[in-house]
Amino acid sequence: MNRYLALRFGQALLVLWAAFTVAFVLLQVLPGDAILIKFQNPDLGLSPAQIAEMRRAYGAESPLWQQYLHTLWGMLQGDLGYSVQAGVPVRELIADNVPDTLRLALPGFTLAVLLAASLAFVSTLAGWRWLKNALQALPSLFISVPAFWLGIVLIQIFSFQLRWIPVINPGQWEGLILPIITLAVPISAPLAQILIRSIDEIQTQPFVAVARAKGASCSGVLWRHVALNALLPALTVAGLLLGELIAGALITETVFGLNGLGQLTQQAVNNQDVAVLQAIVMISAVGFVGINLIVDLLTPLIDPRLHLYTGAAS
Repeated sequence: MNRYLALRFGQALLVLWAAFTVAFVLLQVLPGDAILIKFQNPDLGLSPAQIAEMRRAYGAESPLWQQYLHTLWGMLQGDLGYSVQAGVPVRELIADNVPDTLRLALPGFTLAVLLAASLAFVSTLAGWRWLKNALQALPSLFISVPAFWLGIVLIQIFSFQLRWIPVINPGQWEGLILPIITLAVPISAPLAQILIRSIDEIQTQPFVAVARAKGASCSGVLWRHVALNALLPALTVAGLLLGELIAGALITETVFGLNGLGQLTQQAVNNQDVAVLQAIVMISAVGFVGINLIVDLLTPLIDPRLHLYTGAAS
């Protein structure tokens, strides 16, 4: 078990280092220069010599390998760099915007899980064949709907047509209803598909037939014998969906004009603020790798077969 844990932590660190390196290289080769974008503004009245001095102060004139090592060492120490456009440490920008994104992402993911579980279990218990087929077809529809299009449609229906939810000066949580739905619907689709497939597969296993032969009802067999076994593949997929959750949150914030990492990312892209973009990529990577690491460590506790495997690897 100790060897398994060491291997998983080592893989996680390797993935984070690879994500940092790829992001650094791609951001460096992109056209544009945040320092020139800001300081070449004629209104500032800076001379070419002064602009060159600013570039040296920000380390832009250093060789790329020095910039890479400097940025990597800063990340390891918790220093996310300095925003050229905002003129403040990137850590302050992240700290100001992460709570807004979490206030959208966490309820959105919770709703996605509830929606996926409801579709899977209700479709399994549905007595009519047409209703079962209709419910099982919904995840394919959900996964094909672009988040930005869904957000616009929800605004058009519930805000402009029905006037149920205002889009101008809504309450703190009232303004999150439509964004949370927009975020949850596409994310729920893969979870629902995996759950439906897992339930159908597990229901063919011999222990399910034995439980039914003993007189257990269909709902009793589903909740007591099938549900826990079906959750294992869904748990793995849920960890993988974190990347989609973050991307969906950024798009949703842009569509609804919400504060958060989405708006910060958009501003950083427009201004070529490399330090901010590098920090956002690494925060996303840390969250993605961390959640998947937790899932990998929890999975052997749910499935005894994997527990035996990890024990053999110790």
